[in-house]
Amino acid sequence: MGQEARITSRARQPVEVRLQTQPKPDLGRTLLYRGALDCLRKTVGNEGLSGLYKGMSAPLLAITPITAVIFFGYGVGKKLQQRHPEDPLSRPQLFVAGMVSGVFSTVILSPVERIKCLLQVQTGSGDRRFSGPRDCVRQLYKKSGLAGIYKGTCVTLMRDLPANGVYFLSYEWLKDVLTPHGESVAQLTTPRILLAGGMAGVINWMVAMPADVVKSRFQTAPDTKYLNGCCDVLRELIREEGLRSLYKGFSAVMLRAFPANAACFLGFEMGMQFINWIFPEEE
Repeated sequence: MGQEARITSRARQPVEVRLQTQPKPDLGRTLLYRGALDCLRKTVGNEGLSGLYKGMSAPLLAITPITAVIFFGYGVGKKLQQRHPEDPLSRPQLFVAGMVSGVFSTVILSPVERIKCLLQVQTGSGDRRFSGPRDCVRQLYKKSGLAGIYKGTCVTLMRDLPANGVYFLSYEWLKDVLTPHGESVAQLTTPRILLAGGMAGVINWMVAMPADVVKSRFQTAPDTKYLNGCCDVLRELIREEGLRSLYKGFSAVMLRAFPANAACFLGFEMGMQFINWIFPEEE
């Protein structure tokens, strides 16, 4: 699962972004990409396998701090609602703790996804505006300052607040459901942790997809196109393509949602077990 999950997680990114950002074709023309497989085939055919990894250097460099910040924010969210460290949290409290993690992660995630999306919509040598992540940051900062780099932060926050809340709530709930009667959640087996983490990832993306489509479209559009922000994007998508357009790229996302998040939560649980083994709590 490890290497295959990582490959699937990385390769789907350009496919997802290109599906989300392709506009409705003019009358008499067809869509450039008819779906995830068609986009994958055309990307590889026109740009080679390297086309599947466009814009991935920035996310790969940031994945460790982003993951750390997400789980740190979740821990902060839990502590803010506890009088004592061992106090159990209700389902609504777990949801709120997850939302807090979304606030923390957006600070790093928003500029990373802005750069990634801009690089990934470049489909060939003829329309290359940026030569790479560093050049992208340089041009954005030169033109608009930090505001240009952080374009789309509000819609990223709108995506991650509910999605992260559902993410952690569903994971904790599924762990409880999968724990055999009479046993502790801490004794949950690896396959059950993988199942809980993978399903939490799927549920997370089911909630996040509409805002993610709006975010991708907004972050890759010219600065003069959507003057009223993401609201203009949402109105355009629904008016021209219907509600189904808010789930563009859904199949591409789901290909990696389960394995990537199963591996993520397994790594987290193993890391926590190791820390508790090194620094055991005093009786």
